[in-house]
Formats: sequence, C-alpha cells, structure tokens
Amino acid sequence: MDQIVHLEGEVPTEVVFEDKAASEQLKLIAQLNNKDYSIIMSIIDTMLIKQKFNYFFQKSIQKWRFI
Repeated sequence: MDQIVHLEGEVPTEVVFEDKAASEQLKLIAQLNNKDYSIIMSIIDTMLIKQKFNYFFQKSIQKWRFI
C-alpha cells in the first residue's frame, strides 16, 4: 500500500493468481457465514503454523549437526 500511496520509481506489479481453483475456493470461502469462515481460517492458520514450525525445527537440527 505504501508503494502505491508514495510512488517512487517503478509502478508495483499486478498480483496474478495462477491457480484458478484456489482462487475460486477463496471466493467461495469468503461467502461462508461467520462461524464456518472462522473455522476454515483457523484450520488454515494451524496448518501453516505447523509447516513453519517443522521447517524451523528441521533447520535447527541441521544447524546443530554441524556444531
């Protein structure tokens, strides 16, 4: 947002979804009632946190193997 408001240099590039199925699913999720929407977003957040934790854990293990 800051790049658009305080435009300096190049114009920001447009974001394009290449996965049409995921884009359609996001639109449908946005139409859910508040309870269902919150549940779906909570599941997604949990999975992303789990993935980030596993990545960090694996990197930490690799780091300690070389010490």
